[in-house]
Amino acid sequence: MKREDVKTRHAEGVVFDTHVIANPTNVREWIVFFKKGAGKSFFLVDENEVIESFVYLDELVEELKGLGIKSAEIHC
Repeated sequence: MKREDVKTRHAEGVVFDTHVIANPTNVREWIVFFKKGAGKSFFLVDENEVIESFVYLDELVEELKGLGIKSAEIHC
């Protein structure tokens, strides 16, 4: 899901379970995984539909704050 879609859905009151997990292809990076009811889930992607990855956890947290996400579960 692209950033703008996350912001829009969050503003509409859609609630996601937000998870931060290690990138399976590079465990030194972090990716964001959104779970929604009915078995739907999404990754945070860029404009080219490529999964966003973050080297630094603090930068990822700031990104989540900018998207309006108030809490996330971090999986180490």
